[in-house]
Amino acid sequence: MNSRQPAVGGASRRQSMAEHVMRQGSASVAELAETFGVSVMTVHRDLDELERQGMVRKFRGGASAQASSVFESNIVYRLTANQEEKEAIARHVVRQIEPGGSVMLDDSTTALAVARQLGEVTPLTVVTNFLEGIKLLTGVPGVRLMALGGEYHPTHDSFLGVACVDAVEAMSTDVVVVSTSAISDRYAFHQEQEIVLVKRAMLNSATRRILAIDNTKLDRVALHRVAPLDVFDLIVVDSRAPAAAVDRLRERHLNVEVAEI
Repeated sequence: MNSRQPAVGGASRRQSMAEHVMRQGSASVAELAETFGVSVMTVHRDLDELERQGMVRKFRGGASAQASSVFESNIVYRLTANQEEKEAIARHVVRQIEPGGSVMLDDSTTALAVARQLGEVTPLTVVTNFLEGIKLLTGVPGVRLMALGGEYHPTHDSFLGVACVDAVEAMSTDVVVVSTSAISDRYAFHQEQEIVLVKRAMLNSATRRILAIDNTKLDRVALHRVAPLDVFDLIVVDSRAPAAAVDRLRERHLNVEVAEI
């Protein structure tokens, strides 16, 4: 079966190419050239532009939508990745939130899964910088929504930068729920400096700190340390997390709970 795409203009082709890489997770230059009916050099130019836009990450011979130690996945890819695990974690985290209180959510897709279930614990004040979360929560009865401003970053669909950090530092919530790109036995990590600064501010602006992390993030590192794991009051992982990894975290006297899928 020939999967070659019909010839299209440059912008449209690049959009289709980005969607192809996100759908597959990664793709080789040769595969993309064949699929889109263009030369290898054209594929390289398209991937250069898509990387500049933060849509994909180039590597030798191809491109990936998946995270690396210095590159976070585009929001479009993250919204579809590990959905079952994130929903299980969200169900577990929501049980930690009391009606009548306040909760801050970061711009992770795991926190977005939590936001989808907050209607169960209203009345509630919710603070977030994630545009997708803001749009989701505007229609939820009983939710008092406070949106954190700043510079909008389309790659993450969130507001970041100095203005966002300032807004976070002016808040004090009962609970904060964050996720990160990677954790080791000692630290939580993220690849991008601007996001790290916002997450750190959020951790300093809440009474109780919850780290929500799916199994794919365990035993990994990324470019920047967000915080030591012992600053979190609770770490929630999904039941597909390796038992040995969970045991190592608990051996460090960390409060780790496993969300059943």
